[in-house]
Amino acid sequence: MSCRSCYLLLFFFLFPLLIPALGSKREDLEIRIGPIVIGGSPAPPPRSLQPCDFENMMQYKAYLVIQRFKQTITCDPKNKTGSWSGPRICNNDGRGYEGFYCETPPNLHGPKNRTIASVDFNGFTFVAPTVCGFVDQLPQLALFHANSNGFGTTVPDLTNLPFFYELDVSNNKLTGGFPTNVLPLVNLSFLDLRYNGYNGPIPPSVFDIQTQVLFLNNNKFSGCIPYNLGNTPANYITFAFNMFTGPIPNSIGKLCNTLLEVLFLGNQLSGCLPFEIGLLKNATVFDAGTNRLTGPIPLSFGCLRKVEQLNLAGNLLYGEVPEVVCRLAKYGHLMNLSLSDNYFTSLGPSCLELIECKKLDVRKNCIPWLPKQRSPEECAWFLKRPKASCPTAHYIPCHLPYEGADQLDSAAATGADQPAADGSKDRTSGGYTTYKALNHDEKKP
Repeated sequence: MSCRSCYLLLFFFLFPLLIPALGSKREDLEIRIGPIVIGGSPAPPPRSLQPCDFENMMQYKAYLVIQRFKQTITCDPKNKTGSWSGPRICNNDGRGYEGFYCETPPNLHGPKNRTIASVDFNGFTFVAPTVCGFVDQLPQLALFHANSNGFGTTVPDLTNLPFFYELDVSNNKLTGGFPTNVLPLVNLSFLDLRYNGYNGPIPPSVFDIQTQVLFLNNNKFSGCIPYNLGNTPANYITFAFNMFTGPIPNSIGKLCNTLLEVLFLGNQLSGCLPFEIGLLKNATVFDAGTNRLTGPIPLSFGCLRKVEQLNLAGNLLYGEVPEVVCRLAKYGHLMNLSLSDNYFTSLGPSCLELIECKKLDVRKNCIPWLPKQRSPEECAWFLKRPKASCPTAHYIPCHLPYEGADQLDSAAATGADQPAADGSKDRTSGGYTTYKALNHDEKKP
């Protein structure tokens, strides 16, 4: 008997014994012998999502964009993309795709016209080569927040997004020159480019963007701050920790009604402090520490009635610390005056009072009768150097109500908005919008 005949006899002898164990379902009877399938066929592939599975066609098109972008993400340590499947995209109720939120566009009406209006990837720690081809392909998008991720290249062209008004790409890996794609977005109200690798000069037209917040700190921007700084309507501006050179533009005085906080610290700015800074009547934070600014403090700084944090430490300033500035602690809102690491040579009685209550820091200056000053040799060396000419340093562009008989006119007499004497108001930099921006993972509230 041949081997083939033996195999057939064995098969027909064993087959009836296998039927009770396999059960009666058809799929249980599938037995493969080599490439042959007996008693059934493979399961069909899963059905792909169609437009009819979504609330509307806009969501279906957004779904396709999201799935393409998902394939480019090379790292997702928090498994945020694990929720990016199925037809329920909107995460307004916490049951959709993490990071995606929907609203009805202004030019449409009714709940059935919802589509993606906001993408919030803050803290997701994604890694992807770029967001180009993703953000710019969501035509009804209004907000894109992506703090603390690993996105590369630069900002895409967003001019085809008519409702777009907030962009936060801080703490990523964006590089190159200033992202000129943001310049046509004149209706942005929030622009945050901090903690990236951008370099080179910033274009003057950045100050034509109608933004309330302009965060540029902790990049590698260089060159002069454009002359038209005074064009910006921004309330909060950070130039800190870049490589800017040249003077603070005189046009800053045009921001007298709008600017609340500004940080110039940690650059290479030089020249005199412009007297126009004293026009910033609503400013609460002015920080130009750690630069190469020189000359005396302009007396116009005595007009900064609302300033709380004033930092000029780490410069080449000299002369007398103005009494009109120190009096801001009593008749204004000044809580912290940092003048350390300069070359001041004297100060008046109001300033001494601030030292005693630890509101004024004048360490490492050239005031001979105070402790912790520079050495006499170092001070002598500086005093022999040629000095900058600052012709407007003595100009006071406001009425100082605490001078002479008008003392009762001051904020101290009214008590309005006065910082609490017991320190109940936050005296630290952490309570201010611009100082918070110096934290790389600080997100927009």
